[in-house]
Amino acid sequence: MSSTTYQTCLASLTSIDSNTNGVGDASSSSSIATEALLECISNAFDTSHQNTNASIDTFFLLYAASLVFFMQTGFAMICAGCVRINNVQNTLLKNLLDACGASLGFYTVGYAFAFGGYNSNSSYSSYLDNEGGATTTFIGKENFFLMGVENDSFWLFQFAFCATSATIVAGTLAERCQMTAYLAYSIMLAAFVYPVVVHSIWSPQGFLSAHNPTPLWDSGMVDFAGGSVVHLTGGMTALIATKILGPRTGRFHDLRGKVLKVPTEFPGHSLALQCLGTFILWFGWYGFNAGSIISLTLDDHHLVVSHTAINTTLSAAAGCVSTLCLSTIVAERMSGEVTFNLQYAMNGCLSGLVAITAGCSIVESWASIVIGLVSGALYLCCSKLLVRWRIDDAVDAIPVHMINGIWGSLSVGLFAEPTLMKAVYGTSDHVGWFYSWGRGNADAILLACQVVGILFVVGWVMFTMTPFFWLLHYCGFLRSDSLEEVVGLDIGYTGGGIRNHRDNFESEKMEEYLKEYEHRQRERAYFKKNSDRGIPASSIHQDSLHGSSYHGRRIITQNMIESLDTTSNNVMGNNNNTRAIANGVENSNTSVSDNDAAAGDGHGDDQRRTV
Repeated sequence: MSSTTYQTCLASLTSIDSNTNGVGDASSSSSIATEALLECISNAFDTSHQNTNASIDTFFLLYAASLVFFMQTGFAMICAGCVRINNVQNTLLKNLLDACGASLGFYTVGYAFAFGGYNSNSSYSSYLDNEGGATTTFIGKENFFLMGVENDSFWLFQFAFCATSATIVAGTLAERCQMTAYLAYSIMLAAFVYPVVVHSIWSPQGFLSAHNPTPLWDSGMVDFAGGSVVHLTGGMTALIATKILGPRTGRFHDLRGKVLKVPTEFPGHSLALQCLGTFILWFGWYGFNAGSIISLTLDDHHLVVSHTAINTTLSAAAGCVSTLCLSTIVAERMSGEVTFNLQYAMNGCLSGLVAITAGCSIVESWASIVIGLVSGALYLCCSKLLVRWRIDDAVDAIPVHMINGIWGSLSVGLFAEPTLMKAVYGTSDHVGWFYSWGRGNADAILLACQVVGILFVVGWVMFTMTPFFWLLHYCGFLRSDSLEEVVGLDIGYTGGGIRNHRDNFESEKMEEYLKEYEHRQRERAYFKKNSDRGIPASSIHQDSLHGSSYHGRRIITQNMIESLDTTSNNVMGNNNNTRAIANGVENSNTSVSDNDAAAGDGHGDDQRRTV
């Protein structure tokens, strides 16, 4: 049991009295005792103050980490609202897998690659003050599996950021990606790709870090809360993944593979869920941005946190208003009617939040409004460009996170205010370009560092994730079966049987697609039982398939027909019936009925895709 301050000081005075007994006069002894008492009280107070500050900082980090992790709920609601109703369960499960995969990857090696090997047992305040002298490295080398790490609250906070970066990708690939791919990329991103970006920009050992003792061009890259580290990394990964994965079936091509003049809209089934998710993300963003101060008790950090929260609010509001106004003007010019698009407004709000993330603590409030206004315009333009370029982003994560992550990082190089830079980073030698002009020079070193940092993040993600997703695609683990896409991934992945999902379908041709899907499932079950190697669910390089398209599939080959002939008496009857069944399956998978072709509308929307 620890002793009280009174007991500690009494023991100290008793020891002094015994040592000075009979030595010197009474006044001298009294002076020594008084100094000892003051020193004892001061030490006790300092120790108590340090413990209190450490407790406050720990609680602050845990609270901020909780808010950031709660953003996973917002992402899940937005994704669930943006997809069609026959993909909701699958989408929610994949969002859950993102968080699970990120936690495992970041625990095992991700944190060590990001922050390992530098003052792991010290407080993070000393970490940022460069105590001990950091040596620039490309990646961390210690603290795997959190061995030797004492500040667990900091790990939890950083994990929440890591999970956010992984979840950004989930919505982009909705309605057409396999479950295995989600878990694989979330672990890859959390364990290796994201930590290298974190180490380079946030760790004092990183070559781009503003906390490095010898930063790049005596400035380093400034990314306070992860505009590039989190959002650009996740958005760039989403762009690479969707380019390799391809668009949803029927989005830009009809069921025969012919390019549609007007892309098919796949409206989400619930705007209410999307709006709920947007408000949850906005709420969680206060922990995301304000929590990035790490220590609430240092210097004037409590003032910085308040300013950060205000800037976060203003930028989000400006982004929402900007996007809503511009989309309304465009709609009025195109159709002659004034319409207000809720989905654009919500994504504009998120764009403003992303854009302010990098500089939320070091720009003035008026600048945060400017940043938000520009972010809304950028989102709207890039969203329409993606459709023109036939890049299918189910939730518009690429324009929201990637484009505005870039803009937010560049805005730091333009609007970083000298006084705030001094308060947050301890130096104001290199500030925003506009403020440099006010100083009488054109110092653009900070802006140049921001550009270098953006190029590094883009290049690193492309270098690592492009071959990774290509390998998943080649091995058949990335794209879901085309027929499963049409009937909905809830049937193929979440179980429950087709009959339990029938009420969710609205297409007139869906009954036929469901019958075909049931037939396909029986085929696969049969061949899995009777074939040596079985039929892969989605493969593009096996001998039993042809072409490089998921929609050019041929389930039964001549060898399999011969296998059917030899086993027909035991399995399906006689040889003639077996060959008729096999040929009927082959014909049904390589042709479209005359009735369907005659009923088509020119685009082939109501015709069944050749499988």
